[in-house]
Amino acid sequence: MNMKKHLSIILLAIFTVSCQSPAKKTVPVVGFVDAFEDATIAQARTGFTDALKKNGFSEDNQTVKIEYRNAQGSIPTLTQIVNYFVSEKVDLLATCTTLSSLTAVQRTKSVPIFEMVSPTPELMKVLDANGKTPSNLFGTVEDLKYIDTSFSIIPKLLKPKGAKLVIGMIYNQAEPQSADAMERIKGLADKLNITLIALPLNSSADAQLVTQSLLGKNIDAFFANPDNTVFASFETILKNCNQANVPIFTSEAGLVQRGAVAAFGADIYQWGYQAGEQAEQYLKTHKADGLKPEMVKIRKRVYNTAAAKKYSISIPSNFEAVK
Repeated sequence: MNMKKHLSIILLAIFTVSCQSPAKKTVPVVGFVDAFEDATIAQARTGFTDALKKNGFSEDNQTVKIEYRNAQGSIPTLTQIVNYFVSEKVDLLATCTTLSSLTAVQRTKSVPIFEMVSPTPELMKVLDANGKTPSNLFGTVEDLKYIDTSFSIIPKLLKPKGAKLVIGMIYNQAEPQSADAMERIKGLADKLNITLIALPLNSSADAQLVTQSLLGKNIDAFFANPDNTVFASFETILKNCNQANVPIFTSEAGLVQRGAVAAFGADIYQWGYQAGEQAEQYLKTHKADGLKPEMVKIRKRVYNTAAAKKYSISIPSNFEAVK
């Protein structure tokens, strides 16, 4: 067989194989990072994936791959998860809650980050020396202004007669938004003639001890502020407060579903959905033109019918009962 004929056979074989094995379409990969396990926070992930699905990025249709990892409250694990996704060169990171978002910002400057259930870059303290947000940070954020409305609900619903209300709360010193919220609430309590007792809680393992200590100070109500440790410990807090006949109020609508009396706050599902809408824009073009961290758009006043009945609290008509 001469060289020309041999070359023709090789080329024919290559052509035949290429026709039979078309190139596999590249599917974008999303690395979803959760800091801890929580029923309320999980609604953000559902909202995020629903937004992608509605806009053409569905795992069912194999138009996107979403790799999910949960750090289960471990900071070293959280760092490992983010490092892994960065090394795998995922198309984008979706980060749920402050610790996930902060870790991602610290570990990558190139992979786009779409945060949710997280505070503004200012509150997260990730602005550069010129006061600018990291160029790869997007998604949906919240500031602390809504807490004024959330906290102010308490005296209106409990309607104290003459005596000062005593309200207790727990905060995590390690979480910037939690410590900032505590300071904001402290100033607000003074204006509302409320005595505020705030105790630090740095681990959900200590929730029982700290909650009981707070309840031993004869508080009239408990305020569950925006704090990941409070979210993770909520069932423990709720059980102890209910046993002591102390109602819980909050700024987080999801905690009302879990037993708090009332709240004015963000809808966690919609928070994730809003971040997902930004992410799908990026996946379509791989350009971040016009994208930036934006404020939560949907907040609502909600109440828990069973909790309101237990504490004989009359709820105004502009509150919506949770399902």
